[in-house]
Amino acid sequence: MALTIGNFDGVHRGHGRIIEATRRAAERLGASGTAAMTFDPHPLAVLRPERAPGVLTPLPLKKRLLAETGLNVLIVIRDDFSLLNLSPEEFVDRFLMERLRPRVLVEGPDFRFGYGRSGDVETLRSLGATRGFEVVVVEPMEVQDDRGQGVVCSSSRIRQWLVDGRVETAAAALGRPYRLMGTVHAGRGIGRALGFPTANITPVEQILPAEGVYAGRVQIGDSLDDVAAAGALHPAVFSVGRAKTFVRDHPLLLEAHLLDYEEGEGGPLYDRWLAMDFIDRIRSQQRFASAEVLAEQIGRDCQRARQILGTT
Repeated sequence: MALTIGNFDGVHRGHGRIIEATRRAAERLGASGTAAMTFDPHPLAVLRPERAPGVLTPLPLKKRLLAETGLNVLIVIRDDFSLLNLSPEEFVDRFLMERLRPRVLVEGPDFRFGYGRSGDVETLRSLGATRGFEVVVVEPMEVQDDRGQGVVCSSSRIRQWLVDGRVETAAAALGRPYRLMGTVHAGRGIGRALGFPTANITPVEQILPAEGVYAGRVQIGDSLDDVAAAGALHPAVFSVGRAKTFVRDHPLLLEAHLLDYEEGEGGPLYDRWLAMDFIDRIRSQQRFASAEVLAEQIGRDCQRARQILGTT
């Protein structure tokens, strides 16, 4: 078996390069297949929750995306203190040699494992020499950002791009639009009163893009697994921000106005699940002098979203 180990949050293009190298290593050695080992939750969520990174791909979405790479086996390890306190030698012996006996491990150069992240790729090579597996190290992938700079494709960089609202750059590194998922709850009805009904979404624990208005697409389902899977998409306008025009306490709201969806045809959205695929940013959030001025701006946002999405 050819094996790769990692968090794979985002399942981005850099991860794709490692998985492709895993496939090639399996073919070269005549190994029985390819496998990925991942962890849930992120190790820092167990050891130091205050420092845990925001999630790009919840487990159901990560499973689907990894399956689409052509891997034969996905192994999900549930992180706990006993696992994270293993030495590198104990981790290799207990989780690799006793259960999997891989012929080759494929990792990036910054791979760390074992207690306190004390093991690295050189540790892995040393252990492999005595336990009978090869180690292949894959150099990081570079991508070009929206400012024309070449940068290493990484989960941490994609998180920062989303926090900055640079969803188009994040999508280029992911190899697909960033997908945010959540359930629809009843809102205040302001969008409907303005002529632009919105679905108000309570997201799962994922990175939220910067406040702003975005063009995107929506997938509707009855469960998290439904919207983690591939499905039919509806063009939409997203708003991430605070209702400054209408309230004083400014709660953060996540809303989607579906451009071609009729509830009479598709059924009501309350209590259903939505996946929001962020395509491009239209503008920043702002306060409007009146409901009428806001409605005019929303109309322009919808027109711009249709242009971006090619639905005009």
